[in-house]
Amino acid sequence: MGRITASQKQLKPDPVHGSLIASKFINCLMYDGKKTAAQNVFYGALDIIAEKITDRTSIEVFHTALDNVKPNIEVRSKRVGGASYQVPMPVQKNRQQSLSIRWILSAVREKKGLPSAEKLANELINAYNREGSAYTKRENVHRMAEANKAFAHFAW
Repeated sequence: MGRITASQKQLKPDPVHGSLIASKFINCLMYDGKKTAAQNVFYGALDIIAEKITDRTSIEVFHTALDNVKPNIEVRSKRVGGASYQVPMPVQKNRQQSLSIRWILSAVREKKGLPSAEKLANELINAYNREGSAYTKRENVHRMAEANKAFAHFAW
């Protein structure tokens, strides 16, 4: 279905926590090949999370936040007889992960006026608590799928 890229094979676990998802997240956060800057932002955000949430480790909070934002179902356009229908379809695992990363990062980039690490920490804590703009995005996607359930029989 999707393109096959070598990124999955080449992905090395992140140096601090040994997590593949964390290193994937850092790569998506990175601008202009500046990986060290992206790592500083990410680990800075984890430090802020560690200060604010004491009952779990910051990397656990990060993983839970990502899982909370992952969509289970989404709508995709399908043309049937000249009309376009929004057909609800289940989301594959790797797409769930990339969508959740993309939504969290876009929510962070929309906010202005704070250091990136703080914005990222706030968004991750919000996602962990099932609130914030990335979680709202997921809820909207699920709502769209629910509203268009009538077209589910067009799923291919």
